[in-house]
Amino acid sequence: MPTAPHPQNTDELFQALQENDRRPYGRTRTVTAEELVDAAERFDDPVPLVHALLELQEAYTYGSEPRKSPVVFARLLTLFDEQPDVFDERLRHLLFWRFKWVANALRALPEIPLTSLRQWLSEMRARYEKAGLELQPYYGQAYQLAAHTGEDTTSAYELWAARTRTRLSDCEACEICERALFHLAAGDDERALRAWEPVLAGKESCQEEPARSLSYALLPLLRTAGTTGAGGTGSLERVRELHLAGYRGCRRNPSMAGEVGRHLEFCALTGNEARGLELLSENRNLFDEVESPLDQLDFLTGVEVLLQRVALLGHDALPTTGYAGRTWTVAALRAEVKSRADDLAARFDTRNGTTVHTDRRRSRLDRAPLLESLELTLRPRGLDDLAPAEPITAPAPAAARTVTAVPDSLPELIVRARALDEQGHPDAQACWARLRTLVTARGHVHPDDPAVGPLVRLRADLLADEGNRAGERDEYADAADLHEEAAGLYDDAGAPGHAALARASALLATAEIPAPDTDAADTPDTPGTHADAADTTGADAVEAKVAALTAAHAAMVRLHEETPGLAPYQEARLLRMRATALGLRLQTSHSEEHAAPVFAEADLLHAFAVRHDLPGQISNALLLRASTHALSADLPAAVADLDALLDRLKAQGPAWHLPRTLGLRGRLQLGLRDATTAYADFSEGLRLAADWPADAVGTDRLHADLAEACMHLGRPDEALRHLTLSAEAHLRRGSRTDAFCAYSNAAQLSLELGRVEDCIALLDSVLAEPDAAAGELDDRLLAQLRLTRARALHAGEDLKAATAEFVTLAAESAGWDDDPGSHAMIAAETAVLLGESGEFGRARQAADQALAAHARAPRYEKVSNCVRELARLQAQRQGADGLADALDLLAVAGRIADEARTAGYEAHGRSLDTALAYEHGRVNAYAGTYEDALTALNRAVALLDARGPEPDRAEEWAEEWAECVRLAGAVEGIYLERPAPALTRIDAAVTRLTAAGHTELTEPLISLAARLRDEE
Repeated sequence: MPTAPHPQNTDELFQALQENDRRPYGRTRTVTAEELVDAAERFDDPVPLVHALLELQEAYTYGSEPRKSPVVFARLLTLFDEQPDVFDERLRHLLFWRFKWVANALRALPEIPLTSLRQWLSEMRARYEKAGLELQPYYGQAYQLAAHTGEDTTSAYELWAARTRTRLSDCEACEICERALFHLAAGDDERALRAWEPVLAGKESCQEEPARSLSYALLPLLRTAGTTGAGGTGSLERVRELHLAGYRGCRRNPSMAGEVGRHLEFCALTGNEARGLELLSENRNLFDEVESPLDQLDFLTGVEVLLQRVALLGHDALPTTGYAGRTWTVAALRAEVKSRADDLAARFDTRNGTTVHTDRRRSRLDRAPLLESLELTLRPRGLDDLAPAEPITAPAPAAARTVTAVPDSLPELIVRARALDEQGHPDAQACWARLRTLVTARGHVHPDDPAVGPLVRLRADLLADEGNRAGERDEYADAADLHEEAAGLYDDAGAPGHAALARASALLATAEIPAPDTDAADTPDTPGTHADAADTTGADAVEAKVAALTAAHAAMVRLHEETPGLAPYQEARLLRMRATALGLRLQTSHSEEHAAPVFAEADLLHAFAVRHDLPGQISNALLLRASTHALSADLPAAVADLDALLDRLKAQGPAWHLPRTLGLRGRLQLGLRDATTAYADFSEGLRLAADWPADAVGTDRLHADLAEACMHLGRPDEALRHLTLSAEAHLRRGSRTDAFCAYSNAAQLSLELGRVEDCIALLDSVLAEPDAAAGELDDRLLAQLRLTRARALHAGEDLKAATAEFVTLAAESAGWDDDPGSHAMIAAETAVLLGESGEFGRARQAADQALAAHARAPRYEKVSNCVRELARLQAQRQGADGLADALDLLAVAGRIADEARTAGYEAHGRSLDTALAYEHGRVNAYAGTYEDALTALNRAVALLDARGPEPDRAEEWAEEWAECVRLAGAVEGIYLERPAPALTRIDAAVTRLTAAGHTELTEPLISLAARLRDEE
């Protein structure tokens, strides 16, 4: 099936070749390259065919198809021999460069005899000598063959390494890797790492580097961690960062399957077996897409190291990812991988007449773990986290209390569950979970025991518990349905008190269901919630919810009055739900008139609970009073109530109320701007929460709150840790949306902290979750995660991957008719990235999309920034040739500034007018129209002077003003060759900035003045 239209002429062919070059390596690119070769053969001109064949060989080489690469090269070599004039200097260079590609491909195929490999090297040498080329690249290939076979390695290395590099030598980064691997094979970690340092430090790179070097360097880095000297490259933090960066450079890439295998091995040897299995799943394509036997061997050996370690830890029954067509456990996949890898190693050794590959494989499999544990990502996971969910049997024991085991006897278990539930005890959850498993099991027989009652009563209990869990996850519609169904079963069981509680719960859940038109506002941190986006929760929605809660409260009161024979704990629960409904109404309306009814209901509950000695409901009543004071903006009174409640809880219990109470007090302390006390409360709450099931005491909320306190205290790294813990806690309780929102916030914070690789690794892990990968998440939340990842890729200088993601997001967001503002933002960022790639035609198309969306939902600042930046990039890249297009873009920015001024919009950062004048200056300077540049920069300075520094951004204003003066001075003094007025301008600016205390901003100006004086 064709992947692209057939080119009708050579111009279309070259355009198609350029488009294919933008695709990632893989089947789509390869098939397209094959089709383009077929198309090129129809033209009389051989030049397009040469280009198409070169593209096809590249696709085969980097798509891990070594058997096909030499065949294509043979055609190229024949064309060169027959029509050498077709090959200009560039094509000739590419041809001779790719002799090395063929040598690499032949080495990777064990069916190619060793004599054929040597004959090819002889052919390469003869061709190089005939063409008058230096032989260092030939000796490099001779060494690599020696290293592959394990024979005469040292002498081959010396013959290569002693020679001077040539234009056809492998790039510096690749040669560094080969030299380092030679020292590594000799057992000299320190010397290998010294050789590798330019690549590890990012000073040398290429298409496969530093990813290739990083995969090899991880273990020697670990072995030398903590040592001193040049090779003691030593910190574990650096090893962690290099793993993240290196893995990102090779993930899912068939031509770098061996590198992926070494990252799996690294995970296995550092206590990160769970991450290793996660990465294995992410790279499942490599089992079927890697056509290179040598790469297969390298990859499969890394896989086996990982699976061997997982099995030794007792998890060989874990499900895992393997070859397509069947399901795999760790044990089964390990056996399959071992068989295939042993066969490959034997085939290579038979071909080479040595045991090198078998020996190297055994050496990797025999390595002992280097570290018990090394936390690699912001989302550390253990093998137990990957195991299929088991029925909960009991909460984890804690030192502070004794946990009663879940009874084995079914009647006793039912009685225990109900007794704990009456108290509101967290251990009830484990009992209900066990009962749910037993009742749904095939062959379940309900006990004939009067103390237990009928099966219908137990089913009602389980539905009510399930409804409570759904309500805690904010799944209010499901909660309401479950409670209604439970109420009907309670009626059938002759339990009117329980039926009344279930109906009251259904009433409360129904009142909490968001109105259909407010759904977008209930998804945190979606793309539309940034910058100048408006709050979509309108007055009508507030009024509707207030009315629903008022009606729910009235219905509960009637239900309470009409239900006879309520037990004290049931009546107390009804009173609490009545008070809760009114508390939620106050929280929704923020109306003073709604506060008094909440206090009244809380007092009723408190009096009743005291009279009947119900400690848990006494605590609930006091907590309601404190919350009402807080909602009424009386924070000191709320804190005083909580202080008294905490004293009571410590003395009389229930102890499981302590974490939530401390959490509320901590939030109030944040409101009072006492982050230190808040931090102490949240920390103590978490310490006490460890004694109880996490979802029963709000551990997820405590971690999130502690993250906020950490941010107030200037501890962002600690905040990041608690955000991820909050997300994991949400996941454990089944609150998927809350979990992904927390991960989104953690990713954004890690990006802001400059922890780019952490951000990308976290989002890669989260986006690989089954519901995220299947697109079952809210589409805006999923878009937010991908958007943050794309920004992180850009920050990590992976422009190609970032641009591809932005282009995809821009296309998807174009369909968000309800949120054009978010599309404007995404399309604007996409345009800038395309401009950075030099694709100004596509960039302008994206900018036009942003402008069209901006017309529907204004995003003045973001869209203005976009078109100004595009103008700068085009002028910078194209000089005078790009001036007309750049000025057209700046005219668009001018119209946006006019619209913003008319609408009364104030930019959050730089003024749109001054930014526009400054950009006119830069664009004209890049294009060489220096008088126009100076005029624009003078205007920018005048606008800044007229506006003056605002109290809250005086430093930013001074930086902008100083930069405008500096650039104006450079244009005037250097390019217009008028140093005297330029120096007058600069000296005055230095004086002004110094007087205002901005001495750090004077350094560039002083440096420019010195240069101008030197040139006078």
